[in-house]
Amino acid sequence: MPRRREPLQDNAVPGHKRVLLASPRGYCAGVDRAVIAVEKALERFGAPVYVRKQIVHNIHVVTELEGKGAIFVEEVDEVPEGAHVVFSAHGVSPAVVAAASDRGLLAIDATCPLVTKVHREAVRFARDDFEILLIGHEGHEEVEGTAGEAPDHVTIVNSPDEADTIEVRDPSKVVWLSQTTLSVDETMETVRRLRERFPQLQDPPSDDICYATQNRQVAIKKVAKDADLVIVVGSANSSNSVRLVEVALEYGAKAAYRVDYADEIEQAWLEGVETVGVTSGASVPDVLVQEVLRDLSGAGFRDVEEVRTAEEDLQFSLPKELRTDASGKRDDRALGGRARA
Repeated sequence: MPRRREPLQDNAVPGHKRVLLASPRGYCAGVDRAVIAVEKALERFGAPVYVRKQIVHNIHVVTELEGKGAIFVEEVDEVPEGAHVVFSAHGVSPAVVAAASDRGLLAIDATCPLVTKVHREAVRFARDDFEILLIGHEGHEEVEGTAGEAPDHVTIVNSPDEADTIEVRDPSKVVWLSQTTLSVDETMETVRRLRERFPQLQDPPSDDICYATQNRQVAIKKVAKDADLVIVVGSANSSNSVRLVEVALEYGAKAAYRVDYADEIEQAWLEGVETVGVTSGASVPDVLVQEVLRDLSGAGFRDVEEVRTAEEDLQFSLPKELRTDASGKRDDRALGGRARA
């Protein structure tokens, strides 16, 4: 996407310009935990610390951590033997854990606990010889990690349409699980169509789509119905950010776009616009949203109204290797928990 160099212009519109700022938005507890894990690993062990894949799907976060000494790699065989490696928030398969161990790597697992929950469900259902229909996007790191827990029992279902063609060995022993960052509505439609074909399809013991993904979708649904334009801050490889654009359009926004940075907003998007909805994906630091609000203010959108649909106060303990400092004393940042909007 081209980066705009000149300020946005304050063009006249018939009505009152305003911003509807969705809340909750931005960092979730799992992302917060993962980013702090890399920061603390650098503090505790010194640079470089290696990270398999992007720690979270946000280019700004990755660039910031690279500046502090993190080195991002695609696979653990790129990490020098004996070095520290952090597994990303999206999780890894047992094969990756084994490969890291074989190289003598000192692994720190920053997998979101909600993803770990899905992994455990996959192991349990595979042990009971269920066929697992994993709803998610083939090739996504989270899906690869979950499927890797039980590769002989998992079939990936990419979309509602695929639900109409999936074949199973035993329709009486089928369960569905899902990637945590999907559209709630699309996932439920996929489940509905699967259940039409397999009436004995079992549900997971608890909801797999994470609370933060659901909360951000609920908030943007409320904003979208009153918005001429919705701007979602988030990276192209962030599944939950891309879903927010789709949800905004589905629930009434006249237009919706995703940007990594404020200077990607195009002047043409604001033509005739009175109300702009703004939100961000679960891996986006709020500083990027504030930059969008500043740019929009320069274009006359100075009235900002927060639309809050939920409160979030969940925190996760850091990986065990990072809960104490070098002397063994409990670190005061043993919990993730920066302020979240």
